[in-house]
Amino acid sequence: MNQQASALVTAADISRLAGVTRATVSNWRRRHPDFPAPTGGTDASPTYDLDAVRAWLSARGQLPEDTPADRLRTALRTHPGDGELALHLLPVVLAAARLDRSWREALPELRDDALLRWVRSAADDGAQDIPGAEDAAYGPEAAGPLRALLQAVVVDGAESATDVLAERLLEDTGGTGTYLTPRPLADLMARLLTDSAGAFPASVLDPACGTGSLLAAAASVGATALRGQDVLAAQAAHAAVRLRLSAPEAAVTVRAGDSLRSDAFKGLTADAVLCNPPYGVRDWGHEDLAYDERWAYGVPPKGEPELAWVQHCLAHLAPGGRAVLLMPPAVAERTAGRRIRAQLVRDGALRAVVSLPQGAATPLHIGLHLWVLERPDPQAEAPGTVLLVDAATSENRDLDWAAIDDTVLSAWRPYLADQDGFTGAPGIAGAVPITDLLNEAVDLTPARHIRTASRQTLRPAVLARQASELYGQLHRAARDLTGLSAEGDWSPADDRPRDWRTATVADLLRGGALSLLRTAPGSRRTRSGQPLPQPEPELGGRPTITATDVVKNRPASGTEADLPTGADLPLIQGSDVLLTETLHVGRAAVARVVEPGETGCSLGPHLLLFRPDQRRLDPWFLAGFLSAEQNVNAAATGTSIVRVDPRRLRVPLLPLAEQQRYGDAFRHLHELRTAANRADQAAEDVTRLLSTGLTGGALLPLDPGSA
Repeated sequence: MNQQASALVTAADISRLAGVTRATVSNWRRRHPDFPAPTGGTDASPTYDLDAVRAWLSARGQLPEDTPADRLRTALRTHPGDGELALHLLPVVLAAARLDRSWREALPELRDDALLRWVRSAADDGAQDIPGAEDAAYGPEAAGPLRALLQAVVVDGAESATDVLAERLLEDTGGTGTYLTPRPLADLMARLLTDSAGAFPASVLDPACGTGSLLAAAASVGATALRGQDVLAAQAAHAAVRLRLSAPEAAVTVRAGDSLRSDAFKGLTADAVLCNPPYGVRDWGHEDLAYDERWAYGVPPKGEPELAWVQHCLAHLAPGGRAVLLMPPAVAERTAGRRIRAQLVRDGALRAVVSLPQGAATPLHIGLHLWVLERPDPQAEAPGTVLLVDAATSENRDLDWAAIDDTVLSAWRPYLADQDGFTGAPGIAGAVPITDLLNEAVDLTPARHIRTASRQTLRPAVLARQASELYGQLHRAARDLTGLSAEGDWSPADDRPRDWRTATVADLLRGGALSLLRTAPGSRRTRSGQPLPQPEPELGGRPTITATDVVKNRPASGTEADLPTGADLPLIQGSDVLLTETLHVGRAAVARVVEPGETGCSLGPHLLLFRPDQRRLDPWFLAGFLSAEQNVNAAATGTSIVRVDPRRLRVPLLPLAEQQRYGDAFRHLHELRTAANRADQAAEDVTRLLSTGLTGGALLPLDPGSA
């Protein structure tokens, strides 16, 4: 009667348990006759007895040490009705998180009866605020999973334990078209809600909130009332808990249900709305909602569900309130939606459209758009322009979020502050008159307007002044480059290249001449394959140097959101050497020495940090030889993505004085490369602006005698 049921696991579970890929598990099944036979499931998706799998892995030395998260997953799977149990355990996470550390650490050690008494009294407070957990009950059979949950909270933290419960909840859902909004994109969307004075709206609604990433971003910059709804009860419950953990001072209300068909916040007027609506869902209620009062700009066609979400968001705004939505690009141009787009533009409800590079969010192969909307104020004059920003430029295609943010916000903020005086940036951003948009197609795709700028948007005097300023930047960059390139008389070695003894980095590590540090990338994923939400960056937290910062030789641009959780993170010191760990084929490895002002920054993923004993190794000497093409090629593996094995890199064994001579040379080459990059960017900027001015009729060619 009391025998515990054996857990069943899938091939995906086994791969996670052993820390290998699913292909490796499939290989084990084919090659090893003693691999446990399936005990359930289907031919296409078999399941296996967990105990048998663990015994097999242990015998082969493939079983890592159990973590609290793994024990929690096992406890859930061995419990009848584990999906419902996972939902009922969510209030327990909140209750445990409210305790001080000593009480929290004591909970897993309680006897079963005492543990159950605490849970029944403590979890009631939060259960009413979590969709589906209102009637949570905890019988004697729940003691084991409860203890495993509390151990996970103590060791890994409340948010990590919540994510494990959410994994199990989402396994039972059939939801499609719902995607996690990456944290950098969520931050950008939230910052677009800030007004021209820098104030952030107090109350924010997300009617398709998923796990709450957009609302969490809003809370991190000042929102105090967070409201969300999601059609998947599991995601709504997950969002309710995560938001209370990450924003404990905010008032959080999350409901489950279909926002279009059954609006849980009907009649609510919010200061702002953030939304990443589901894409391409044709069964959104077109027939049932044909006469809905929300369709102030026209009844959305069946194939235009995103325009239904646009109007739903506008209906929840106070006059002058703003909404930011993540949209598929086809919404900006599909024929069926042109009447609604035209009305949105005509009434001043659409304020901006921003095109993002591919890979900014799922689906990764599409360059999505951001729509910035505003509920028209009847007492205010309708705007005469719409801001269009093309952030999918070549500089941003590597998902350089610092550059994307700068492109978008450096256009939006000046436009918001002075729409009439906004000059834009040729080829990137412009305030397009609504008369130019209200043609037969009403195509709102930024590139089709920005890259073919209307003559009405070009201001000759402004362009001439900008050209003069850019020419000044180009002259200064060229002067710096010329000065650095003057020293071009390099002495040859003897008849043959120098031959020297070398040591591997592994040898130098063993000898104490060098230390190697790195930050592992945060690659935790749910069983559904989605990345788990990144932690909230703290205001004023440490900046993070990313791999892109090293490649582009710029200051630290990352935040805590770029770092994994639950690990010791190295801090950068002066004279450390940074080397990119991964690189695309055709691109060289990049290394540089940390500047004094970067001391104390966090080390981002995909970077190798070498800390030399400066009594034995010169930092710039080390940087130059570690990044040498022949050295990296000999120590790298991979096809489309090359990964460097740092221990196989080799360094010449030279006296410190001679190292310093080479170090000075490598420093000079680094400065030369940096100056060349500045000159290249300045030349690109000035030629793009001049080309736009000449072809748009705003600038005249130079007089022949002025050259």
